[in-house]
Amino acid sequence: MDAGTAANGFGLGIRVLVVEDDAGIAQSLVRGLARAGYTVDTAATGADALAAPPADVVLLDLGLPDLDGIEVCRTLHRRGDAAIIVVTARSEERDRVATLDSGADDYLVKPFGLAELQARVRAVLRRTRPAGSGAYAYGPLTVDPRTRRVTVSGVEVALTPKEFDIIECLAADPGRVVSRQELLERAWDANWYGPTKVLDVHIAALRRKLGVEGLVETVYGRGFRLGPVPGAAAAPPAPPRD
Repeated sequence: MDAGTAANGFGLGIRVLVVEDDAGIAQSLVRGLARAGYTVDTAATGADALAAPPADVVLLDLGLPDLDGIEVCRTLHRRGDAAIIVVTARSEERDRVATLDSGADDYLVKPFGLAELQARVRAVLRRTRPAGSGAYAYGPLTVDPRTRRVTVSGVEVALTPKEFDIIECLAADPGRVVSRQELLERAWDANWYGPTKVLDVHIAALRRKLGVEGLVETVYGRGFRLGPVPGAAAAPPAPPRD
């Protein structure tokens, strides 16, 4: 069993267990989820999955080399300490029904995109974790990943899904400069090949809606971060470029 440590904060310290016997698939999931801020453990067998530390979300492949995946799902569900998303090549209705009846919270058929998987993880967390816990507060800004609500000085701000993903990423670690590529991967897809100007359009709209001067700060040549605003700890200066 190995672990990938979150590279940034917007996974909120959430632990994900990837139960997958294909090492290539497992490592691809680890990389993508770790970039999104989750702490990720892996297990290649059902026995390892059942012996793993408690997780908030389990991504469970059904085709395990030792134990029946549905039985593993049923055991994890009885423990009640994790949301379970089955990720499998099995697409038959009977497999979906049996797995959901065994306690799975969601069912995703391979192949799938990383953006969809991350959206499924966020969705099950909203359903299974207390609403309103773990919100980010920075000066007048509050970002709640569970409910996907943003408020400024207590007033809710209506954002598009991509605008929310951008501000969530920035609010999770306000002192950190987030690169343009990371924001594109977060709000669009890891395989985004469109124009990067689309990010500038959304950043401009986000600044206008939030209405706080200097809150979303451009660090030229590096990316964006939350800048110092009244009532918030000042963001540390960006490290010098190599």
